[in-house]
Amino acid sequence: MKQITIREARQALSRLDQILEAEGEVTITKRGKAVARLVQLGKRIVMPSHGDLRSKMKRMKRDSAKLVRLDRDER
Repeated sequence: MKQITIREARQALSRLDQILEAEGEVTITKRGKAVARLVQLGKRIVMPSHGDLRSKMKRMKRDSAKLVRLDRDER
């Protein structure tokens, strides 16, 4: 994470995308205190598919429908 002042941000505005590409995150400061944080929007977190998540889960010994039915009967 890179920290730059407001003045430096104004001067670097034309190449701010390059700075974000290299650093990932830039904090803009004013008189030594953080006033803004810039992050790159182009990078998205890839969500795993439901099939992938299900394949990683352990199989239940009992069918979930039977467990729900037992739970309802006990109430």
